[in-house]
Amino acid sequence: MYSFRPSAEQQNMIEKAGAFMEEYVYPNERHFVPHRGLPEEILKPLQQKVKEMGLWAAHMPKEAGGAGLGFVSLALLSEITGRSPAGPYVFGCMAPDAGNAEILWHAGTEEQKRKYLYPLVNGDIRSCFAMTEPEVSGSDPKQLRSTAVLDRDEWVINAHKWFTTGAVGSSFSIVLVKTDPDAPPHRQFSLLIVEHDNPGFEIVREIPVIGDHFAGGHCEVRYTNCRVPKENLLGPRGAGWNWRNCGLELGALPTRCAGSASPKEV
Repeated sequence: MYSFRPSAEQQNMIEKAGAFMEEYVYPNERHFVPHRGLPEEILKPLQQKVKEMGLWAAHMPKEAGGAGLGFVSLALLSEITGRSPAGPYVFGCMAPDAGNAEILWHAGTEEQKRKYLYPLVNGDIRSCFAMTEPEVSGSDPKQLRSTAVLDRDEWVINAHKWFTTGAVGSSFSIVLVKTDPDAPPHRQFSLLIVEHDNPGFEIVREIPVIGDHFAGGHCEVRYTNCRVPKENLLGPRGAGWNWRNCGLELGALPTRCAGSASPKEV
């Protein structure tokens, strides 16, 4: 059982975060740009202040560049930062970057961590996660039609994705695609990393939504004969379901993702 009664250290964290929100975050909400978030000239100095406070990227361990505060501290901190749409950005724990960082930490190779994880955690780049598709029901993702076929040393991706949050201005996406169509349903899908300067990657449009504060919008995206090196496979082939919710299950805990156990095949 987790205890959510703050320790003395956690209470100090809560008070520091609350005071910071009052002094720096709430007053800057008026500068929010729809679909783009806070301007860089405002956001970056605030992020640097949070890093100096030792509260940056609470969801990630210190070895990855985060604060290493643990899952419960992250939850307590999120109660404070979540009071403003700017809060998670300023404190370095905004989705989809936070979840992607957790997946990369648990499932990524050393090269993938060097190239994608550490710049992401540091706030140097942004990312997105591409799963939902317009042609099938999102309530049953086993129906997803996106495919990736291994052609010698490259994966060839063909996918039509929908509501991909943060796509505009992001450096890479983690894409859920079907790599093994003849396997049991929960072993058919894998995760692949796609850099956004790839000629096969296209942002079709930003999808209009109500009350949006996310940097990069929510986008319709296509991957058309999009070739990536086979080394861009994130985690084992056919294990896309295992890692998809990795961050939600363990947060910053320095252990194997609970989702890495074999899923029940249905």
